[in-house]
Amino acid sequence: MNVEHPFGRAVLADDFDAALATLADDIVFRSPAVYKPYQGKQVVEVVLRTVATVFENFRYPNEWRDGATTILFFEANVGDRDLQGIDILEENADGLIEKFTVMIRPLSGLTAVAETMQARLGLR
Repeated sequence: MNVEHPFGRAVLADDFDAALATLADDIVFRSPAVYKPYQGKQVVEVVLRTVATVFENFRYPNEWRDGATTILFFEANVGDRDLQGIDILEENADGLIEKFTVMIRPLSGLTAVAETMQARLGLR
């Protein structure tokens, strides 16, 4: 499937500068692994660059759009764990992503992501 959203296209092309250009400066990022949202483009950049090193075989097999909201369905691996998830991207009036919510299943996949992210960010 061809991904149409600029963020998704940039991620699949490994072009993080282009992906970051789609984010609003005051973006709010909600992770499935932590309670408090991350706020601000610089903080979200660290999270996204780190998660890109955690996911293996990352792909977006499907995409849905309704107005200013895009849902990108993804599949990936973390070690021996297969996972599925969605990125919910909500755009502001300028077309930049102002709200970014991630959901991941199954729990074992989410746990693998959380543990690996914590280790790579030095939070353990």
